[in-house]
Amino acid sequence: MLPRFLPRPDSSPMAPLADLYHLTMAYALWRTGRHRDPAAAELFFRREPFGAAFAVGAGLGQALRSLGALPDIPADIAYLRSVLPSTTEDAFFDYLSTVDASEVTVTSVPEGSVVFSRVPLLQVKGPLLVVQLLETTLLCLVSYASLVATNAARFRLLAGPEMKLMELGLRRAQGPDGGLSASKYSYIGGFDYTSNVLAGKLYGIPVRGTVAHSYIMSFRSMEEVQPRQVLSPLAGGEPMDLPSLAESWLQRVCELLGTPSDKPNRGELAAFVSYAIAFPQDFQGLLDTYCVMRSGLPNFCAVALALHQLGYRAIGVRLDSGDLIQQSKETRRVLRACSAHFQVPWFGSIPIAVSNDISERSLEDFIREGSEIDMVGVGTNLVTCPLQPSLGCVYKLVEVNGSPCLKFTEEEEKMTIPGIKAIYRLYDAAGHPFMDLMALENEPSPSVGQEFVVHILGRRGEATKVRPSAVEPLHRMYLRDGQACEELPSLQEVRSHAQASLNLLSPVHRQLHDPQPYLVCFPPYRHCISSLSERRKHFLLLNFVHSTPEKRLP
Repeated sequence: MLPRFLPRPDSSPMAPLADLYHLTMAYALWRTGRHRDPAAAELFFRREPFGAAFAVGAGLGQALRSLGALPDIPADIAYLRSVLPSTTEDAFFDYLSTVDASEVTVTSVPEGSVVFSRVPLLQVKGPLLVVQLLETTLLCLVSYASLVATNAARFRLLAGPEMKLMELGLRRAQGPDGGLSASKYSYIGGFDYTSNVLAGKLYGIPVRGTVAHSYIMSFRSMEEVQPRQVLSPLAGGEPMDLPSLAESWLQRVCELLGTPSDKPNRGELAAFVSYAIAFPQDFQGLLDTYCVMRSGLPNFCAVALALHQLGYRAIGVRLDSGDLIQQSKETRRVLRACSAHFQVPWFGSIPIAVSNDISERSLEDFIREGSEIDMVGVGTNLVTCPLQPSLGCVYKLVEVNGSPCLKFTEEEEKMTIPGIKAIYRLYDAAGHPFMDLMALENEPSPSVGQEFVVHILGRRGEATKVRPSAVEPLHRMYLRDGQACEELPSLQEVRSHAQASLNLLSPVHRQLHDPQPYLVCFPPYRHCISSLSERRKHFLLLNFVHSTPEKRLP
């Protein structure tokens, strides 16, 4: 078993999803007889993305599924022979063909959980060779997924619970794989819909869309709606000439708005009529192809009122350029005027959607200036994560043969924290998480209501007393010796968990600008360091090193 990604549509053979040095290291371990040494590694990120206090852990389900990949086909082994040195022994390739996940154990935070820097998202145990081979696959599947889910969560927090969010990023994404991942993980982060049809098919995400300017521009006049189209009333009865109805309503709308009836573009009207005939119960209008107030909006209202006469309701409008806030207000004013004048109660509340390079700043402006926007479509600034292109997840060895491993380096940030860990989330009396506690695997768990001293990571040895009102073991065991221990949740369940996790955050940690840092800590020192086990010594020693500016040992 070598880790694989999703198969290509053409089912062509694929090389393993790994970096070359994992294979060269695997061979070296095999040659020295250390390939089966028991080992453990953990995956985490060093800094919270986007300057926030949190991230949303995602991609964990797909990472776990990747461990159950089918055995390598012969073409994979043949390819590996071509990239490794010719001196590589044949017996190594025979061994690779037998490697699987039967001795791999994985614990992880539930997908969709709010996560914090330095705290492992997942921990992997197994033979050293296998644990190292999994590194790139797990990083690839978790890092971008968590980044996009976090980015989407930021948009959701800014938009509030009522505004609908639609992901429109497929055409802006880094290839089809990136597009599918963005659709999936933005849904987890809180988006309601995607325009990506394949994502809808594969993942069950609700798919939505409107119309493009090209469709409207393809019509020049009402004569192109030929033969004259008729539409039956929703309740039944004689079909009616919808183009004629729309032209009649256009005169009345223009009179109401004080707009000359020759100003609305007749090609645009023809496009709206044509679309309404095709989708009478799902009619929506793109208003800004020519001019919103002089053409798009009067034409839309005319067709929507003609449909209403036949018993149908238009479902929305979209604005894609210009001052979206001001245009949304003007559009709402016209819709309400038509509602009151023509006595159509629902007309004033027709949803208004906007697009056009929407960013976090755009959403902040929409809220601050009291726009009339009901739905926002986000593409580039969601799927490409321009504010931070990578989460920077790392995968580090923490134990081999029962001994802790740690990395000393000239960069303090790159030092690792050794040992297999148990992770606990501590909650305050209000039900908000306020601290994550990293203990060694076999240490006693903290107790609810018990006061104890902890040492805060990165605070130069600072100790503080805490008394949690609730304690949650953060990791669950999903795979034990290659066997599934817990059924993976559905995408909808992951999405619900993500929103619940975000809602639990304290406002000081949830805010997107200048948040209060979330605390990660270690258990208290026990007596003196000389009385501790070697594993505990390493653990506390590194905590000291991380907490001192000079990084000098005493």
